[in-house]
Amino acid sequence: MREKLRRLGLELPLLPTTAVGSYPKPPELLEARQKLLAGKLTLGELRPLEQRATRDWIALQEEVGLDVLVDGEMYRGDMATHFAENLDGFAISGLVRSYGNRYYRKPIIVGKVRWRGPITVEWWKFAQGLTKKPVKGMITGPYTMMDWSFNEYYPSRREACLDLARALHEEVEALALAGAKIIQIDEPALSTRPEELPEFAVEALDIVTKGIDAYFITHVCYGAFEFIYPQMLELPVDNFDLEMSNSELDLVELFRRHPFTKDISFGVVDVHSHVIEGIGLVKRRIGRALEVLSPEQLWIDPDCGLKTRTREEAIGKLRAMVEAVKEVRARWR
Repeated sequence: MREKLRRLGLELPLLPTTAVGSYPKPPELLEARQKLLAGKLTLGELRPLEQRATRDWIALQEEVGLDVLVDGEMYRGDMATHFAENLDGFAISGLVRSYGNRYYRKPIIVGKVRWRGPITVEWWKFAQGLTKKPVKGMITGPYTMMDWSFNEYYPSRREACLDLARALHEEVEALALAGAKIIQIDEPALSTRPEELPEFAVEALDIVTKGIDAYFITHVCYGAFEFIYPQMLELPVDNFDLEMSNSELDLVELFRRHPFTKDISFGVVDVHSHVIEGIGLVKRRIGRALEVLSPEQLWIDPDCGLKTRTREEAIGKLRAMVEAVKEVRARWR
């Protein structure tokens, strides 16, 4: 897909480095968000703190040396709830446990889902205005939005998913019109019900991306990939962002049996571990990837978002990743 990137005006090195999306929020921002929920702070008072944290993470990513940046999601709480709050047709429930001791406010579909107006565009423009490097546009995909919501309106999961796809197409189109050339569609729920991949998940993503000239990445993390691979390669995207390190790179064996035919963002650091990986370990993981993938296909990133790590852990993991890539790239010089 490097030809598509060049056509879009993006010249990236071999093994482009990037991040998945989220970074740890600073304590003062977390405290401010709690005050907002309690009615003790206004959105207008919160916004400068979110902007300051975004500036900080853009600067840190540039300092570390990432090739493709993310805005860090300082303006978001949960990845599904944030979009539900900004689409017509949703109400928000009380707290629901997601995993461990983490909770989120689960969306409820109570009416026809419609795009109300730009959700992420201004934040993408703000982040992109801070750097000359490309910043990914990022949305939560229709299948995950459907699967992570209570449905009290649509007669089927398929109908809910496809209406969400139509609404999110408008958001993706707005991002592309604003100038986003790389757009990531997060679909962590994609392997929840493998039978729904051919039934309507592929159709939904086709609706989201149709007619939009951008390089599309879909992030699918911590799933039962063996049940949806190689069928998931039918999804109309250019790059799959996959968790690899937490599962001991077991997907590499799947790729031996069924060659991976698209680009891949290959997770080389485990975001659920406090341990900062050594450069040697990251290089060995990249080496495993290169056993079954060409360097032209391969992007390098963490397994998932880094929001659950400390700031120091997140930066340490990114530095190990970037330094390992530099050493691997040196082989082709």
